[in-house]
Amino acid sequence: MWLLLPFVILPIVEIALFIQVGGAIGVLPTIALVLASAVAGVAVMRHQGARAALDVQRAMQDFRDPARPMAHGALVMIAGLLMVVPGLFTSTLGLLLLIPAVRSLILRQMAARMRVTGAGFSYRQSYGAEGDFGADPAGLRRGPGWREDGVIDGEYSVQDDPPGPVREGLTDQGDAAPPRRGNSGWTRH
Repeated sequence: MWLLLPFVILPIVEIALFIQVGGAIGVLPTIALVLASAVAGVAVMRHQGARAALDVQRAMQDFRDPARPMAHGALVMIAGLLMVVPGLFTSTLGLLLLIPAVRSLILRQMAARMRVTGAGFSYRQSYGAEGDFGADPAGLRRGPGWREDGVIDGEYSVQDDPPGPVREGLTDQGDAAPPRRGNSGWTRH
């Protein structure tokens, strides 16, 4: 029920402000004010996207916590969105969010109400096949040659290179194809 209350109250406040401001300055200047606010909101959102990414990148390069620039960037994006929404009250809220002191106050209030209940970090050091990328420590692809200690049993044999004509792609039927030069025979181009 409380979630629906802003959606009921906000249009009533916006209509009342349109009537009051329109009566004071006129209808066309009020409409021009709303359109100018929308254009300014779009400009703020376009500019803030690149600036927020730059601020986060700069914070990470300086080994600082990127949460503060990200939070300020998100609030400026919300400010731009509020300015785009048609209405004088939402545009005023958007303009207030563009002030850095107001954003800092809001972030301090949000941080004061936040509580971290738990955090954890886990690290398992292993060597061999399980420590490599692409290994399967969960056991999803364990086949018949897999042992529980992470070692894969296998067999191999060393074979000498075949004679020249076979190695170069020729068959036993004589000179069906000219010999290829420059390639090892492992790849074909």
